[in-house]
Amino acid sequence: MPAKKVTRDDLRQAAEKYKNWGKWGPDDEIGTLNYTSAEDVIAAARLVKKGKVISLALNFDNNGPQGGKTNYPVLGRINPLHTMLRTGTDAYSGVLDKRGIRAADDMVVIPLQCGTQWDGLGHVFYENNMWNGYDCREVSSFGAAKCGIEKTKAKMVGRAVFLDVARALGKECLDDGYGITCDDLDLTAKKQKVEFKRGDYIIVRTGQMERCLKAGSWDGYPGGDAPGFAFETLEFVAKTELAALASDTWGCEVRPNNTEGGINQPWHWITIPIMGMTMGEIFYLKDLAEDCAADGTYEFMFVAPAIPITGAVGSPTNPLAIK
Repeated sequence: MPAKKVTRDDLRQAAEKYKNWGKWGPDDEIGTLNYTSAEDVIAAARLVKKGKVISLALNFDNNGPQGGKTNYPVLGRINPLHTMLRTGTDAYSGVLDKRGIRAADDMVVIPLQCGTQWDGLGHVFYENNMWNGYDCREVSSFGAAKCGIEKTKAKMVGRAVFLDVARALGKECLDDGYGITCDDLDLTAKKQKVEFKRGDYIIVRTGQMERCLKAGSWDGYPGGDAPGFAFETLEFVAKTELAALASDTWGCEVRPNNTEGGINQPWHWITIPIMGMTMGEIFYLKDLAEDCAADGTYEFMFVAPAIPITGAVGSPTNPLAIK
């Protein structure tokens, strides 16, 4: 039986049920990142046993996912444009010698959410409000006066739990359009013999990115059909009191969204502006999945700070799993 379409009424009910506005005071700008305490960070450091560091980032270059064909308007996102300002060729020619040093310099033009990245709390609005009830007009052409990503620069550190949902369900990759349920997440945790703790960073693998990399094409990935979180997993987010959640897909939630007209990414509508959850997207999880399957350890120290770009509503990151 097809799942019921998410309606405006469903969104209103979810907003009322899961609203965290004021939970950490009227001036809060970091939301559920508050759940991770100093003691949690210390405990996460104790999980480091081997000193093994695994990056969960794609390289930032012209081969990134924004080059994929898609039916979804991606609103100007492109892959990074990297250019050199001074080069070794300049050095060899001698034109730099008047400066007394031979060196290279470069620059990059980059949409902040084009690759492995965090969705900040100024990224999505619920009607006319952003996280904690701030007026959406706090985000202007000058950037986010409230909930800018720079407010999180001392966060994104703690214990992470990796949920390999694809492996737990016996698949290399979940099917596009598959909505991950609360039961799926609980089953995966049970199979992996891992428990959730308040303030965790939870990272979920669908296998979709690996399928694209294996095929050598990003077509359909940016904004296309994808496995991801069903609307019902708002309950999972609430009950686990997680700090943040991340996945290997373009937008974390299931696509198509199965909504009535005029509603796009309904899970985002609630998780970011209502619950105050920072969200990680486009995480590269193949190496981590293989390592966790090999050693049976699905918890580790996690370090993935955002770049503190003042007023930004998202940020690239190089997430590190440290075991």
